[in-house]
Amino acid sequence: MFSETAIREIGEAALRAGVEPALLLAVAQVESGGRSHVMVRGRAEPVIRFEGHYFDRRVAGSKRVEARAAGLASPEAGGVANPRGQAERWALFEKAARMDRKAACESVSWGLGQVMGAHWSWLGFADVEALVAEARSGTAGQVRLMLRYIEKAGLKEALTARNWARFARGYNGPGYRRNQYDRKLARAYRAYAARETSGAGDLLRIGARGAAVERLQAMLCALGYPVVLDGVFGARTEMALRRFQKEAGLIADGVAGGVTWRALQNALPFRGLLRRLWGRLTGFWTRLRTDN
Repeated sequence: MFSETAIREIGEAALRAGVEPALLLAVAQVESGGRSHVMVRGRAEPVIRFEGHYFDRRVAGSKRVEARAAGLASPEAGGVANPRGQAERWALFEKAARMDRKAACESVSWGLGQVMGAHWSWLGFADVEALVAEARSGTAGQVRLMLRYIEKAGLKEALTARNWARFARGYNGPGYRRNQYDRKLARAYRAYAARETSGAGDLLRIGARGAAVERLQAMLCALGYPVVLDGVFGARTEMALRRFQKEAGLIADGVAGGVTWRALQNALPFRGLLRRLWGRLTGFWTRLRTDN
């Protein structure tokens, strides 16, 4: 799994994009093996994979002959083996870049989402160097690049619906079943979703009562989803919660779990304001109950 820092950064980027954090974490986990960066000569770099068959198509004539002789290019996918270590992969990429930098950058899959550099124009970058700069800018940049690809490829709906097979076909290719890509995604999602639920707050659904429900109701009110602060998770609270979840791009199941709690917290413009609102509303309802 990713480090706590990476999980937080990926989760925050996901919420800004209206995607459940565990979904993006699952894709990144499968693609990068749970590594947001590696240290290469003292610098934090994104994980990469060099594709020799891409490089082969991007160089020609004597340069192609030279690249094949140097073990940098092959007409067959998989014809150039990637070293196990990332430092060695970076060395392979840099060797190719000395021969033809643009072709080399286009022949690498970059970062958390392993997005091919060759997609730079399709993704709206000015040039391949701009895509590479985004990937090398840090975890947030890698997430933006991954999201850019997911949205451009029309895969966001499949991802948010947890349609693993459809997403896998679009992201990994028609041969996704050979490496069980869809099953890997499902397993990674369950792991991150369980982690978020266990660590982010109470799991509340219709019928729940108590202070945690009042806190949920206060947050919904602060965000423009008015409900009565009575500490009872009834139909109106469920309806307001479903509205928030739908507008935040979450699964609108009417259940306040870890992902929903985090989305609520991140949606609040001023957390101090919520604390003051919560204090005032709690005092108001206490006085009201006492008077009655």
